[in-house]
Amino acid sequence: MASLSTLSTQNDSLSSQDEKPPLVAKRLEKFKTTIFIQMNSLAIKHGAINLSQGFPNFDGPDFVKEAAVQAIKDGKNQYARGYGVPDLNSAIADRFKKDTSLVVDPEKEVTVTSGGTEAIAATMLGLINPGDEVILFAPFYDSFEGTLYMAGAKVKGITLHPPDFSVPIEELKATISKNTRAILINTPHNPTGKMFTRVELETIASLCIENDVLVFTDEVYDKLAFEMDHISMASLPGMYERTVTLNSIGKTFSLTGWKIGWAIAPPHLTWGVRQAHSFLTFATSTPMQYAASVALMAPDSYYLELKRDYAKKKAILVEGLRAVGFTVYPSSGSYYVVVDHTVFGQKDDVAFCEYLIKEVGVAAIPTSVFYLNPEEGKNLVRFAFCKDEGTLRSAVERMKEKLLKK
Repeated sequence: MASLSTLSTQNDSLSSQDEKPPLVAKRLEKFKTTIFIQMNSLAIKHGAINLSQGFPNFDGPDFVKEAAVQAIKDGKNQYARGYGVPDLNSAIADRFKKDTSLVVDPEKEVTVTSGGTEAIAATMLGLINPGDEVILFAPFYDSFEGTLYMAGAKVKGITLHPPDFSVPIEELKATISKNTRAILINTPHNPTGKMFTRVELETIASLCIENDVLVFTDEVYDKLAFEMDHISMASLPGMYERTVTLNSIGKTFSLTGWKIGWAIAPPHLTWGVRQAHSFLTFATSTPMQYAASVALMAPDSYYLELKRDYAKKKAILVEGLRAVGFTVYPSSGSYYVVVDHTVFGQKDDVAFCEYLIKEVGVAAIPTSVFYLNPEEGKNLVRFAFCKDEGTLRSAVERMKEKLLKK
């Protein structure tokens, strides 16, 4: 009879002999392990302060967590209605009316999803046909590109350049056509912190109406607008009928792990979103939906305090990065800031972020992964300031200690 050690050796040998290359559908072949997983793993390995991925290192408000506990105790633990529990659909519609003055039907125009990312996926898969042209502004949240490829879209990129990452209007006019199915907008913007101006949004709206183009607008950072007021594309004249507005509670209430998001759209667009949603997740966590409905009834004072708190965090990081020697680009919204790292002599953004983690003890995200052409982002890295002030100060001190010697 073979010993345990002999069997283990034989199994190891068989495992190595039978190892096969990863199997993936052709539409996803170009994508690797997400940069967030790579940088988080490296940060953990080297004990780095993690300013890479956009999740807070502090908890959400007690009144929302208590509402979730109460919902669980009240037995609200089975499948929810596919497009959302009535309390949450109504709370979303009420919040949208307060923010935009638009009145929407919570039963026909609001779809609750498993986070903003699923709202993105359901929108792309439900409304985009293979071969449809979709315009995407780079840099972009990586799920945009991934879900567009899954939908079979033909992606046409327009790059926003520093320092202000303004929309190149003439390039947009040359790119949009009768073949364009949709434009994807993210404001406030991840990763740059840019907020689309009223002039930019009105110009995009005019082009969309002229060419019969849809707009998918990701507004998950709408409550983190610092230098200017957030403008929802759907609120512009003639745009609600051609806009899907995507949002979630994760960023606003520091509850990113709950994955409660939604899509707001007129009935003829909601139909496609719901069709895709029903075959992606069907329903979203029931008790968390009830808690999210309580969150969305928060008074205006909550949002004012949130903005004040994040403004302090942003100041700590931005002032620290400038003191270290980075070129820091303006961030008007979200909880990210983008910098130029080239003064420190690394060959590109990935090399710099690896150096920053291993030698300095701070993690950031290389932005080249957010471009269709990675070369366009090789000089930039993104830092997240959704951390407590002590963590941000510690990260700044580490960078001052190690990078100022350069």
